[in-house]
Amino acid sequence: MSTPLASTRRSLWFFSFAALIVLIDQAAKAIVLANLEPGRYYDAIGSVLRWYLVRNDSAAFSLGGGVTWAFTLFSAVAAVAVIWASQRIQTRSWAISAGVLLGGILGNLIDRVSRDPGFPNGHVIDFISLPFNFAIFNLADSAIVVVAIITVIRIMRGERLGK
Repeated sequence: MSTPLASTRRSLWFFSFAALIVLIDQAAKAIVLANLEPGRYYDAIGSVLRWYLVRNDSAAFSLGGGVTWAFTLFSAVAAVAVIWASQRIQTRSWAISAGVLLGGILGNLIDRVSRDPGFPNGHVIDFISLPFNFAIFNLADSAIVVVAIITVIRIMRGERLGK
């Protein structure tokens, strides 16, 4: 059983990383909106990494266009579930992973509730483009995917989720 101090520290790691990811994601989106024109590619690292501003009303890979409200609801439920589950986390590394996941969820949720055309149908700002017509995504998406990959690897290596 963990002590209250240890639990407080894990919560601090969890919420700090969530806030950091939200801050970085929203700052990047603000910079992109202020400096990029939609429909135009900007080379960052040649044609390997490019910026391309898109206002996305769907989920990953443009699935579910036109039902943004459902993604808003799903994201809100997911955020609450991650916060609820974080109470059971027993290690700093899992707390950080869960915080990064929450930050990614909240980064896109903020877009869905605050951007045009308005709550709950706001469009998510995507801007990272990779070659071969891969999906255009953002830093919040990246945080979610990286945590998912790391979690799968950790579990496959025999670690218990959250412990």
